[in-house]
Amino acid sequence: MNRRLLLPCLLACCGLPAAAEPAALAPAVNWILPTFTRENFHALTLRGSRATFPSRHEVQVVDLHLTVFSGDASNRVETILLSPAATFLPQASRAQGDRGVRLLRDDLEATGRQWTYDHAEKKVSLQGQVRVVFNAELKRLLK
Repeated sequence: MNRRLLLPCLLACCGLPAAAEPAALAPAVNWILPTFTRENFHALTLRGSRATFPSRHEVQVVDLHLTVFSGDASNRVETILLSPAATFLPQASRAQGDRGVRLLRDDLEATGRQWTYDHAEKKVSLQGQVRVVFNAELKRLLK
């Protein structure tokens, strides 16, 4: 998904024009936004129980559920990110929050209090009360 299309896609999923003024936008309730690659493979799905638009540069999401797929014919789920509250910064292609996050993958599960997800880098940063459980063999970890 083109990083610059995140806000317009969030607005579109709510049936709202991308050019609308944020103050005029009603909250989106129980929304789902699936995105696809150019080859029409599932890339990711964003869900939330509520989204509000305080400005053109920010989207507040309650009960975020982000599922990242492999983007190929296998349609494999790579990562699931869950948070009770998130702020999307579409121009920076980033999401962040300070009310906790849970990250699930086949090889690990991680939680933290403050978090940032950089979509361009496919990177999650955790701070505060971080807990990571590895579900894979870690060879030569302590060498």
